[in-house]
Amino acid sequence: MGFFSGLDAEKYDRQYSDQQLVQRIMVYFRPHLRKIVVIVLAVLAVSGADSLQPIVVSRGMDQISTDNNMRNIFLVAGAVLLIGVSAWLMNWIRRRLTIRVIADVLMKLATDGFKAAAAHDLSFYDEFSSGRIASRITSDTQDFGQLVILFTDVASQVIESVILAVVLFSINWRLTLISMAMIPIVFTLAILYRKLARKVTRAGMRAMAEVNSTIKETVSGISVAKNYRQEASIFEIFNKANQTSYRVNINRGLVLSIVFPTLNTIGGVATAILVYTGGLTVIQGVVTYGSWYLFILSLDRFMFPVMNLASFWTNVQNGLSAAERVFALIDADPAVVQTDSNIVPPLRGEIEFKQVDFHYKKEEQILDNFNLHIKPGETVALVGHTGAGKSSIAKLITRFYEFQGGSICIDGMDIRSFDLESYRRQLGIVSQVPFLFSGTVLENICYTCDQMDPSMVKEVANQIGDGEWLETLPQGLQTEVGERGGMLSMGQRQLVSLMRVLVQRPAVFILDEATASIDPFTEWQIQQALNLILKRTTSILIAHRLSTVKSADRIIVMREGKIIEEGSHDTLLSESGHYAELYNTYFRHQSLAYVEQAPHRE
Repeated sequence: MGFFSGLDAEKYDRQYSDQQLVQRIMVYFRPHLRKIVVIVLAVLAVSGADSLQPIVVSRGMDQISTDNNMRNIFLVAGAVLLIGVSAWLMNWIRRRLTIRVIADVLMKLATDGFKAAAAHDLSFYDEFSSGRIASRITSDTQDFGQLVILFTDVASQVIESVILAVVLFSINWRLTLISMAMIPIVFTLAILYRKLARKVTRAGMRAMAEVNSTIKETVSGISVAKNYRQEASIFEIFNKANQTSYRVNINRGLVLSIVFPTLNTIGGVATAILVYTGGLTVIQGVVTYGSWYLFILSLDRFMFPVMNLASFWTNVQNGLSAAERVFALIDADPAVVQTDSNIVPPLRGEIEFKQVDFHYKKEEQILDNFNLHIKPGETVALVGHTGAGKSSIAKLITRFYEFQGGSICIDGMDIRSFDLESYRRQLGIVSQVPFLFSGTVLENICYTCDQMDPSMVKEVANQIGDGEWLETLPQGLQTEVGERGGMLSMGQRQLVSLMRVLVQRPAVFILDEATASIDPFTEWQIQQALNLILKRTTSILIAHRLSTVKSADRIIVMREGKIIEEGSHDTLLSESGHYAELYNTYFRHQSLAYVEQAPHRE
């Protein structure tokens, strides 16, 4: 079982019984009950036609052997043709409706999976690969669809088997009992095979999800790989995942390919025995040649669905494993849990942390009995070394992570009592690495707008440096930004992200400022955009630029999850404490006085 190393289940995976899975699956098929009834009737018609064909042929053979008449031959041929056309028509109706129902079910299943994935908090994506999640929404739903298609095929064959069983008993009950003696053997083998099939199927799906995850990660980081000439390295990472998937799926294929040859061998032995014993009954005059032909043909048509149903366990396990993985994603418990879902009124923006405890991992406490009060309309800059807890405060305010103790209140209301969608509409967030979606600058600015108003957006844009930043874009607001905004400079991406907040007009603004260096003119434009936002919001700035720090009403200095200093820029500098140390380390070189003194230092 070394093939399965590194392919462990995700923490949110669950074990569902077959009964639970079937009940859950039926929920998705219930809205299509009328179509399913038509499909069942079509299946019955197809099964009846297929089982009627050998009966017509055998009776025709008996009639022709006793009455050598061309008219009988034409009648038999016409009856077979009519049966075949009817079966084709019913089969076409069945398959057309089946495909439509399955497509609707898969769309609903994929939609539910995507909604669940989108609803999960950021901590979920910190722990679980987005590529593996995508594999559940795409590949696994398709695998489940294949199960349903096969199920309808086998159901038709089973109904045909039941009809033919009645026919076989009417011909010779002794021979029929001999043939049916093989059925318990076939199903016993299938049941013993079931657990192993489910295990290797799960491993194969996890291996494929790992390949998808690797492809997504390496392609997303292709620019970094090329910058450092690591194309060979990322290929090696992909090749390793692909080779693991290859070995796992070869092992899976070997296990899954055992059942059908075994069943075919049993079926061949059974047919040989019955051909011999049936031939003896014809010689003895117990049955006619037509009846013997009907028995052999019916036996083959009877045994094939039985063996197919047993071998169907392979596809059953594949489909059920796929459904299990999708349902596990849908059912995954959220880390962020709201106590209520109150619609949030327009916020003033008063924020209070009361004795808050927070950790990402139990052994790594980030905030311990943390207290902070931010007044409505106040601008607070958080500064400190990496790991001080600055970003954690922002993530807790936005409810992207769950805190373990204490409370956080907005305008005196517990943040856990809010409807999250209603609450987050009043938050404006700009992350450290601004993310833009493929599309135009206008579409990205109006990402949260119900309707796009280019004239209004242009009016707001002109408030930043008289709109000069728009002139640097080839087509202005209609400029394509490319994947992740790759066709824009870092400064332009930051301006688009800030414009998105300006258009949204939130009550609370959170900025995790980018650390990338930009030219002084773009920085001036960014600061203008920031000032426009700060005038109308309560703002929390995780600052990396001196200009941003100085624009704050209050600077909070943090170290190891605690507030150690707070005040204005000048006050904190005069105290010569930790802030003064940070200033001399990170901010001083950005000051005008430092730049002006540079020639003298040389």
